[in-house]
Amino acid sequence: MSRYDRIVILTGSGVSAESGVATFRDKGGIWSKYDYREVATPEGFARDPALVHEFYNQRRRAHKTIEPNAAHHALARLEREHRGEVVLVTQNVDALHEAAGSRTLIHMHGELLKALCARCRARHVWTEDLSTVTVCPACGRAGGMRPDVVWFGEMPYHMERIAALLAAADLFISIGTSGSVYPAAGFVAEARARGAHAVELNLEPSEGASLFHEAIHGPAGTIVPAYVERLLEGRA
Repeated sequence: MSRYDRIVILTGSGVSAESGVATFRDKGGIWSKYDYREVATPEGFARDPALVHEFYNQRRRAHKTIEPNAAHHALARLEREHRGEVVLVTQNVDALHEAAGSRTLIHMHGELLKALCARCRARHVWTEDLSTVTVCPACGRAGGMRPDVVWFGEMPYHMERIAALLAAADLFISIGTSGSVYPAAGFVAEARARGAHAVELNLEPSEGASLFHEAIHGPAGTIVPAYVERLLEGRA
């Protein structure tokens, strides 16, 4: 049985890469093909909303063809079988953690399969295309609908709750992240300052690898299930 009572897990794009979801910062990733200032900022949306909608419409359509991988399933298993608290904080906007069965989940960068009305602030589950003429089901007005994702220059969601979880955690695990995007890159320091053991599971060392007590490198679909097994058996 695990010796940890409260586990906080941060996941990034490396968790979903083996499901066919493109990463952002790796060689050949999304930001090597698109200028993030055009498709992932409030200013870009104000300049050319049709372009931004098409960028996210393509990703929403592609999402219908992907499935959770072994890493997603292992984390859902940890949540089910661990006798303490397990909370997933994800930077990913995909819904693969939910599809694998995770329930205690915080989407700090929003969700691809949700839409936000900039006029009335209502959120809606959204699996089809959005456009500049899409009508908000709540307020009935057109022109204000946008993807419910956090763009560059916007504040991530649920930061107060995340800070409280990090302060109480006795194990912090970072999976599939570059360690270069704040505030998430600072989570390991926050957790360590409160006494948590910190573990990195990543394809290769992240920019903040030296901040972790322990690091295991390799494909997420291999190393995450193996580490979860160790945790549940009390060997981690």
